[in-house]
This record gives sequence, C-alpha cells and structure tokens, in this order.
Amino acid sequence: QVQLVESGGGLVQAGGSLRLSCAASGGTFSSYAMGWFRQAPGKEREFVSAISWNGGSLYYADSVKGRFTISRDNAKMTVLLQMSSLKPADTAVYYCAASRIPGTSRPSAYGYWGQGTQVTVSS
Repeated sequence: QVQLVESGGGLVQAGGSLRLSCAASGGTFSSYAMGWFRQAPGKEREFVSAISWNGGSLYYADSVKGRFTISRDNAKMTVLLQMSSLKPADTAVYYCAASRIPGTSRPSAYGYWGQGTQVTVSS
C-alpha cells in the first residue's frame, strides 16, 4: 500500500510559478504510474498530468500543456509538478495519485491518493 503526501502549494500571482512535490512511502513506488489531479470549489476533480513508471511517457491536460512539467525520481520516491505561467483558473486543490494503469486520466483508475495541497493564483 502506498502513502502519498503532497507539498509545495501556496499563493502566487498570475504569471508566477510553483513546484508541487509528492512524497511516496510504503510501496513499490517504481511500479506505479503517477498522476496529478486538481479540484476547484464546486467542480469535479480533473486530470492535470501523468507519468509512466519509468518516466518515459508523459501526459498533460490541454489546459496545462506547455506550462506544467511532470517528473519523477524513483530513487527518492517523489513525483514533481513544475507549474509556470500560472493563471487564476489554475486555482484548486492539487492531488497526487498512484495507479497500476499507465497513461490514464480517469480518477477511478488511481487507487491511492494524497490529501491534497492548495494552490491559489491571484489576478
């Protein structure tokens, strides 16, 4: 069983950058595909980005493509989400999740979730 803890959220002005980190423990991290999702108040949880078990395949939602970069370090059991050119529309709670299924954007495919970290982008 994998435990996930996100960090790095905060308040940033539009156009700024943040780096989210997700630390994993308790499982074989390198065997999981990892994903980032976000949920804004009153909205459904939406896919942001995903990375395959070895980092060889990357996936992005159209809304963040070219602005966000996902990466992972299996030795450190971490996955990062570098966010740049942030917009107020990026404001949400961001969740890290682990899946046995690579390349999926479906929240239901992810069996393990972190508690989330708040990202607020001011205009």
